[in-house]
Amino acid sequence: MAEELKRTGLYDLHVAEGAKMVPFAGWDMPVQFPQGVLGEHLHTRAHAGLFDVSHMGQVRVAPMDGDMTSAALALESLIAADVLGLPEGRQRYGLFTNDQGGILDDLMFANRGDHYLLVVNAARADHDIPHLQKLAGVSVQPITDRGLLALQGPMAQLVLDRLLPGVAAMKFMDVASHNWNGAELWVSRSGYTGEDGFEISVPQTHLRSFADALLDQPEVMSIGLAARDSLRLEAGMPLYGHDLTEETTPAEAALSWAIGKARRRGGAREGGFPGADRVLGQLADGSATIRRVGLRPEGRAPIREGVALFEAEAGGAQIGTVCSGGFGPTVGGPVAMAYLPAELAEGGLVWADLRGRRVPVRISALPFVTPSYKR
Repeated sequence: MAEELKRTGLYDLHVAEGAKMVPFAGWDMPVQFPQGVLGEHLHTRAHAGLFDVSHMGQVRVAPMDGDMTSAALALESLIAADVLGLPEGRQRYGLFTNDQGGILDDLMFANRGDHYLLVVNAARADHDIPHLQKLAGVSVQPITDRGLLALQGPMAQLVLDRLLPGVAAMKFMDVASHNWNGAELWVSRSGYTGEDGFEISVPQTHLRSFADALLDQPEVMSIGLAARDSLRLEAGMPLYGHDLTEETTPAEAALSWAIGKARRRGGAREGGFPGADRVLGQLADGSATIRRVGLRPEGRAPIREGVALFEAEAGGAQIGTVCSGGFGPTVGGPVAMAYLPAELAEGGLVWADLRGRRVPVRISALPFVTPSYKR
């Protein structure tokens, strides 16, 4: 018997808007709305797109002794990032690693003064929460009474400041609480599109009314999972289970920047997370043999996940596989990401096998679009 899909607090709104609903990580989610993926993507780049990301796991991690230092150090035993150095009111990107240095999940963590708020991937929440609950000295509580919205695009600040005066002053990766109609909203200036924007944790009691208030703004349109995927691909952002797996290390994934100086060799709190010897060794000596790179096919045909890559137009062994790929509406052509031998240079050519025919693909820098975060 198939497992019943979970629904976010905005399921009825999505249906009323005519969304096409699909299973995703155990949830019934909108993949696209009647305006179509291309329209949704371009609207987000030009105006403001509203994403229901309530399927993501929100987790509260608080120190049992009231000392945030102890909570930070506990989290650092699992997360390859500088948690202790994160100031109150700020957020960071981090990685859970395994004993081999592979990535168990990528996440966001915020210092909210008396606790850390973690946002983990929906497909990994059932793994991550028990993983965190093994920590001593902290309380780990999944947050089930809130939904999560993402408002993304160059007009996101204008729109949100109408409803939550003061958010315009927030900088990229700031977090703050704002009141709306008696509800406390937790706001971060962040997102998954390469655009300026916000992620807003909203009590379930106010989720529908707040989403309606956003959609009442002329600049805002509902956006589904398909456009979210094309937006993040153009922004060069990895998706767990596709571009990140338990077999890929931070250096291989081009995520070395997520591991702060304090956690590296010679740092104040060197290592201490699972797989640290391998992870830090690759960072120190450049020994990773593969790396995640961008790809620009020299044609109009997209190359999608699973497509084999070769070093030559004919013959030779396979050297990689596309992990994410599709059409980039902003770029105006196909874009992709793959793991390739680390010695291959940016600008070089590889060949993709499309239905038995090899087509040229240029190794490209990431991201494909320039981020527009408010620094």
